[in-house]
Amino acid sequence: MKYIQFIFSPTGGTKKAADLITSEWSLSIVTADLSDPACSFTKYELCADDLVLIAVPSFGGRIPDLAAKRLSKVRGNAAKCVLLCVYGNRAYEDTLVEMADIASDCGFTVIAAVSAIAEHSIMHQYASGRPDAEDSRQLKAFARQILQKVHSGETGNELKLPGNRPYKKAGGGGLIPKASASCTSCGLCARQCPAQAIALANPKLTDSKKCISCMRCVENCPHSARKNNRAMVAAASQVLKKACSIRKECELFL
Repeated sequence: MKYIQFIFSPTGGTKKAADLITSEWSLSIVTADLSDPACSFTKYELCADDLVLIAVPSFGGRIPDLAAKRLSKVRGNAAKCVLLCVYGNRAYEDTLVEMADIASDCGFTVIAAVSAIAEHSIMHQYASGRPDAEDSRQLKAFARQILQKVHSGETGNELKLPGNRPYKKAGGGGLIPKASASCTSCGLCARQCPAQAIALANPKLTDSKKCISCMRCVENCPHSARKNNRAMVAAASQVLKKACSIRKECELFL
């Protein structure tokens, strides 16, 4: 049995949650980075004995389109698959059912699903510091339950996941981070951009049609030189305040 995780985690929150789960499965985990535009996802050879974790953040209640397109190139070959949807304490809406449909189309056998919470990638006051110690305890316990299900051989039941088909309309017009006067044009943001939306020749330029508002450039800039419009962030924070202020807990669907 091989253990493999396919992860789309631009700012690291999704990977933290994913690692808490897979660390309970094995000390040897193969990681495929769905945020890497140079990665060939057709190269992964899977079989029915393998256990796979697919982990993505929820972007407005949907799977990020970029992650969906790259994941669709993987051939599951009946490998057992666990879905992990990570969100910033608002709601994940149709993300899990969309993930389940994509995984099934790829040929995976979906045996479990998990929702987890990570610090909001734009409004950091929401779910600040998560996944925290309680999340860690829950996710590790979920991982052990999932592994027990795998070893029992009872993996054929169909999961009942929250969400709707057809899915909600994908959001648009997200925040586009811009370079400030502190930008040194080092090019790190351009090299790391999952959508290749930042020009390597001039990192101060961002293609708004390609940008997916994942915030990796903001998170990873060594000079804190990429910024969002403060007024727009403040307005969005007020809109989400009620939904995000009550602590959500991790969920397991087995």
